[in-house]
Amino acid sequence: MKYDHIVVGGGTAGCILAAKLSEDPGHSTLLLEAGPEYPDFEQLPGMLKYGWGLINLQARAANSPFNWSFTGKATPQQSEPMPVPRGKVLGGSSAINGQTFIRGAPEDFDTWASWGNDEWSYIKVLPYFRQIENDDDFRDDFHGTNGPIPVRRHKREDWPPLQEAFYQACVSAGYPYNPDNHDPDATGVSLRAENNVDGVRMSMAITHIEPNRNRLNLTIKANVQVMRIVLSGNVATGLEVESGGERFLVEGEQITLCAGAVGSPQLLMLSGIGPRDQLEPLDIPVVVDAPGVGQNMRDHPNVVVRFTVHEDRPDETVARRALRLRYTATASPTPNDMILSPSSLNTVVKEDVDPTHSINCGLYLAVGKGELRLVSTDPNVQPSMDYHYLEEPWDRERLREAVRKCVSLLKDGPYGEIVNQRTAPTDADLASDESLDDWMLRNVSTSFHISGTCKMGVADDPMAVVDQYLNVRGIQGLRIADASVMPDVVRANTNVTTMMIAERAVEFIRDGR
Repeated sequence: MKYDHIVVGGGTAGCILAAKLSEDPGHSTLLLEAGPEYPDFEQLPGMLKYGWGLINLQARAANSPFNWSFTGKATPQQSEPMPVPRGKVLGGSSAINGQTFIRGAPEDFDTWASWGNDEWSYIKVLPYFRQIENDDDFRDDFHGTNGPIPVRRHKREDWPPLQEAFYQACVSAGYPYNPDNHDPDATGVSLRAENNVDGVRMSMAITHIEPNRNRLNLTIKANVQVMRIVLSGNVATGLEVESGGERFLVEGEQITLCAGAVGSPQLLMLSGIGPRDQLEPLDIPVVVDAPGVGQNMRDHPNVVVRFTVHEDRPDETVARRALRLRYTATASPTPNDMILSPSSLNTVVKEDVDPTHSINCGLYLAVGKGELRLVSTDPNVQPSMDYHYLEEPWDRERLREAVRKCVSLLKDGPYGEIVNQRTAPTDADLASDESLDDWMLRNVSTSFHISGTCKMGVADDPMAVVDQYLNVRGIQGLRIADASVMPDVVRANTNVTTMMIAERAVEFIRDGR
């Protein structure tokens, strides 16, 4: 059987794409996912079903059955590989992430448009953000109320003491309170929006696939590893896949990669679409010399200020991460390039660090960029990922300021009544810019927002992998719709922007662009 549409990867974008494309009963859609699926909600493992508390960490722990368990190199100063969790289950990373539902800043998309991607200006993408969400708290022109994804925030009466202390410390420091993070002019302290209802994670498998899985024109195949794209000249005609120890060929009229910022560039390179200097040493015939594949790897470098609290403080089980502070670094030309996220249980840590009370310091528009490189012709061998964190002086300067800002906030009256001891960084680490930089280089980690490895761009940009309609340059019948196509990472968690990218891809496919 030849399908009209084949979607590779049942993650955030893939679930949305498959659900939306199968709305047309006259076209057949095949969704392929390398991990398992759970059609019965009652049989869904708890670590996937529930998004609050310690159970939320289990699904993305190293060697979890639902985690690809990738690793990367953060800086040369770190001897151990950095965990890079990505979801390996229907729902993808939306089934294991922290469910932060925050869009990119309007300026992010207007910047993309200024680089020649005029279909991606803020005014053009806003309708697609609105149509995916069902916002229970805000109802105006910037929010959607009829979409499939519920959006919720924790009310102030539910904030635990540490969140209240963070709020009061920020307001005392002069930051405004703008509860709606999606307001285009918002800055300062905001409520953290979540796609979570009463503790249940609203992954894209639940919001998009489950209501539509019985459509006769939608075929879902889990536990299927795509090995390579089958090409006839410069036309994508199908995929070589492996399932149950056997290999098959599946054919499709239109193939869309939604394998994520790691899987999509890896699959391109395995199929002969990528940098010639990487493919030829591996004896992969070069179909399209695309030097941008795997390059421009963007993320949000993150360091964590940790502290203990007085023993008489009760455990905080709900609304552990109700708030966040967005602000503009001193002398920065880009607004809201920094985010501080307080957590009563740190969720962005290395494996050998016990979960602690913390404030995560995120650099949300880094200058530096990393690279992803193919190291094997075996699809089961992950590419190398070198993040090149904090090599740029401007990145170090801004993150250094963020750490010192956190240390200052912890000394504020409300925090002072709760905090027992700051455990990291130490006073010695804070003694000078040089000592603080050394601490950051040894401790910086990913915020799990890898993107940009197959960036969109204009025809005369040699590093652009797809055009603004998400067509892979040089290949017919092949698109990419996931976080890899972002020209630069957005100033927010990337999951919601990935949802919007999938919605836009559906429109482009239907319009034949």
